[in-house]
Amino acid sequence: MWKQFLNKLPRKSQKSDRDLTRNPNLGLGSGSGRACSVSSAAKRASAAVFPASVIAGIEPLLAFKDVSNSEKMNLFISKLSLCCVVFDFTDPARNVQEKELKRATLLELVDFVSENPPKFSEPAILASCKMCSINLFRVFPPNCRSRSTSSGENENDDDPTFDPAWSHLQLVYEFLLKFVTSSSLEAKAAKKYVNNDFIFRIIDLLESEDPRERDCLKAILHRIYGKFMIHRPFIRKCISNVFYRFVFEVEKHNGIAELLEIFGSVITGFALPLKEEHKIFFWRALIPLHKPKSLGIYFQQLSYCVNQYVEKEPKLASHLIQGLLKYWPITNSQKEVMFLGEVEEILEVISMNEFQKVMVPLFCRIRHCINSYHFQVAERALFLWNNDQILSLVAHNRQVILPIVFPALEANAQNHWNQAVLNLTMNVRKMLMEMDDALISACISNNQEQQEKVSSSVEKRKQVWEHLENAASLQPMMARNTAVLVTH
Repeated sequence: MWKQFLNKLPRKSQKSDRDLTRNPNLGLGSGSGRACSVSSAAKRASAAVFPASVIAGIEPLLAFKDVSNSEKMNLFISKLSLCCVVFDFTDPARNVQEKELKRATLLELVDFVSENPPKFSEPAILASCKMCSINLFRVFPPNCRSRSTSSGENENDDDPTFDPAWSHLQLVYEFLLKFVTSSSLEAKAAKKYVNNDFIFRIIDLLESEDPRERDCLKAILHRIYGKFMIHRPFIRKCISNVFYRFVFEVEKHNGIAELLEIFGSVITGFALPLKEEHKIFFWRALIPLHKPKSLGIYFQQLSYCVNQYVEKEPKLASHLIQGLLKYWPITNSQKEVMFLGEVEEILEVISMNEFQKVMVPLFCRIRHCINSYHFQVAERALFLWNNDQILSLVAHNRQVILPIVFPALEANAQNHWNQAVLNLTMNVRKMLMEMDDALISACISNNQEQQEKVSSSVEKRKQVWEHLENAASLQPMMARNTAVLVTH
């Protein structure tokens, strides 16, 4: 059975092998490699097999311990060629022995890469990238990319789809991770094969619904970013484009949390002062990510990223609050609670100058949250006053802030239905009175005057309507049923 399986692998002529040896770039990048065609046309397309798999003349089923050190790299390439055959896992009973052989070979490759092998040659790098490309790069089923979002947030609770070929994919991912991080791989030699197209397709795989696959991709992409400095701008650009498309076009992507997690670690390495490119990413990508309905899936990672930016560049705090106010969820209570939590984190680190730029619109919004009939929103807004840093900011600007907030507290004390919100309201009211009793007294007086004006306006409007109703009732029945021609 093993020989029958190995006979499926293509064989090249010695002349073709010599050509591949002279030009190791041959054989990379053709989609026909998955089928491993042995036709002469496929050979001319350089997509049949890896260069040294035949040159080595080594049986790929041999163990690494059974060959000399000088032959191990050739055996490594031969085994990579063996793993380029992709099986159909939709039928578990099909090609069982061949699947197990490939799995055992992948395990050998993972162990070999983990044991500090000799420096990888260009044919070995080419073969490794080719094997990973053939096994990993694939098109997901349509339901993974085009699922309707009309059901709103309920779709976030759907069970993820797991790839039936995971037993092989997991080992290929493990191989790629160890290969990229290996000290035997020189970035200067590998950048030709771990190129922009390879990285773009790695990022595209983050659309996978399998969380195990996304975790592997996250680790690999992070390592590639760390090792290949030349590719860093391209990776950042690709991530930005994913965010733009997610926010402004589809609002459906499974890998936003993973991409934000990667970028969170990238931000820590930004030099100061921040480049304009990084600020533009903050304004145009990170802040608009607060807009989609599925914010809860990646909110923790997003909050970490924006806080990293604010720590690096404190002047961005006011821009962040302005962005939150722009995308504030008026009708989504759960998102509103998350926004209030993020506001608290920002206010803990904001400078006084930046705070004063946004305090009026911010506390106007907080005032509406305090009066919210959703008790969780009202509670979260009132909990802000338990933060010593926020209380200090309010105390320094109380002449502006207290007149904005106090009417909302009075309205809650008189009308709110939830007892917990009532208790918190009274506690905050007492705290503000202790802060500046004279100012609070003035606020109470102004609030009473406003209430009287509102009551007077309501009474006048009521009298006008009564007058109109009385006038209408005095008209004869025939007049009420007669059409009237109105001329301009």
